[in-house]
Amino acid sequence: MSGGRISRQTPDRIDAEADVVVIGAGACGLVAALRAKATGAEVMVLERDGSPSGSTSMSSGFVPAPATRFQRAIDVADDTPQRFEADIMAKSKGRSAPSLARLATQTIGPALEWLADTHGLEWIVLHDFLYPGHSRHRMHAVPEKTGAALEARLLAAVEAAEIPIVTEAHVTTLFAEAEDRITAVEITRPDGATEMLGCTALVLACNGFGGNAALVRQHIPEIADGLYYGHQGNTGDALVWGETLGARIEHLSGYQGHGSLAHPHGILISWALMMEGGIQVNADGVRFSNEHGGYSEQAVNVLKQPGGIAWNIYDARLHAFAKGFPDYREAMAAGAVKKAGDVRELGSVTGLSEAALDTTLGEVARYQSGQAADPFGREFTGKPALAAPLFAVKVTGALFHTQGGLMIDGEARVLREDGSPFANLFAGGGAACGVSGPDVSGYLSGNGLLTAVGFGFVAGDAAGKQASASLT
Repeated sequence: MSGGRISRQTPDRIDAEADVVVIGAGACGLVAALRAKATGAEVMVLERDGSPSGSTSMSSGFVPAPATRFQRAIDVADDTPQRFEADIMAKSKGRSAPSLARLATQTIGPALEWLADTHGLEWIVLHDFLYPGHSRHRMHAVPEKTGAALEARLLAAVEAAEIPIVTEAHVTTLFAEAEDRITAVEITRPDGATEMLGCTALVLACNGFGGNAALVRQHIPEIADGLYYGHQGNTGDALVWGETLGARIEHLSGYQGHGSLAHPHGILISWALMMEGGIQVNADGVRFSNEHGGYSEQAVNVLKQPGGIAWNIYDARLHAFAKGFPDYREAMAAGAVKKAGDVRELGSVTGLSEAALDTTLGEVARYQSGQAADPFGREFTGKPALAAPLFAVKVTGALFHTQGGLMIDGEARVLREDGSPFANLFAGGGAACGVSGPDVSGYLSGNGLLTAVGFGFVAGDAAGKQASASLT
C-alpha cells in the first residue's frame, strides 16, 4: 500500500466532507484539530493506525515554552520568546530557519496556555534539571511526564470536543485542482477499499520520513545504519506530496538522534544522567567524546564506536535521580540497569576491562576535582564525583525523527519554491521543516514537540479560519 500520490483528476465520487481535514493524530494533528474546531470549522482527523499513538507516544512528552504562567509558578520570570529563539539559533550555529524559530518560540507559550484554559491540559515545568542548550527551565510536561500521557490527554480533549478521528485510514492520494488547491483526499483501508473525503483546507500532520529506510539513506546516510526509534508510519508521504506539488523543502539532512537508547531493550535512558555527572565509555572501557555536547549528535558518536554501542556509567546519586523518569523505571524492570559495588564488579557485569574502567574512572575523578582538564572539553567540576556503588546501562545510538520538511509561512501555509503559499495546504510537526537546521547537532531538546504543538496550533487556527471564511 503506497502513498504520496497527487491526482489532477476530479474524484469520481465524494463519500464524505469536512471543512478541515487533518492527516495524522499525533500531537501536531490533535492540536491542529482542536484549534480548527475553535474557529467554528467542521474538522475530521485521519489516522493510518488502528489506534492513534505515533511519535508523540514514543517521545518523552516534554514541550519547551517560554514566558508561561507555569514557569512563573516556579519563579522563572525572566524567560522570553527572544531568549528561547537565541538558544535555538545558538544550538544550530545560526543555521535554523530564523522565520520558523521565531514562529515557534512566539507561538508555543500561548498554545500551551490555551490548551490548559480551553481543554484542561495540566502542565508542570521540570526544574530539577536544565536541559542541554536551554538557558532557562522551560520544559513543560503533563503530570505523568510521558509522551503516551500527553497523547492520551490530547485524545481525550479531541473526543470531548466531538471531533471525529477516523482510524485505519491511510491517505494515499491528494486531489489537486487549479492552482494546486486540494479538494479531496483518498483513503485506503487495510482491506484495499477506498473512500473519497472532500475538504476545504488540509493540514499535513503526518510527521517526517524516519520510517522510510530509502529516504533516510538518501538524505541522512550517517544514521542509515542506526536503529530507528520512531513510528514506522512516518514514511515521508508529506515530503513526497510536497515534492510533486513543487513545494519548497529544506534541511532534509537534519534530524534528532539520541545516544542513549538501552540495548537491546529499546528503552530511552534520560540524558539527564550525563548532564548531572555520568559518563559514557565504549567497549574498550574508555570515554570517546564530550557527553555534554548534546544527546542528538551523540547518536553518531556512539555508532562510531566498536559494535555501535556504549555504556552509561553513573552512581547511586544519579540512579536515585533517574528513578523519577518513567522510562528509567521501565529500564530497571527490564533488567537493563546493572549495579556494581566496585570497579571490579562493574567490569564483571558489563564485560568491560576492569583495568580500563579503573583508569577511566580515575581520570574522571581528577577532572571532577579540578586536578586536570578533560581533553574532550567537558567541564566536570560543577557536579559531585562519582562514588560506589556504580550503575551501568548498555546503550546504542538511534534516529528518533527527521527535522527537515516543507517550508511554511507565519500561518503554517506550505510554500512553493518561489515563496508563494499554496491556496489551502498547511503543515506542522515533522511534515514541516523544523527549527534544528541541517545537521544532527542543531537539535535542541524538545524541538520535535515544540514544532508539533506550536505549528499545529498555528496551522489549525489558519486552516479553520480560511475554511470558515470560504463558507460565508
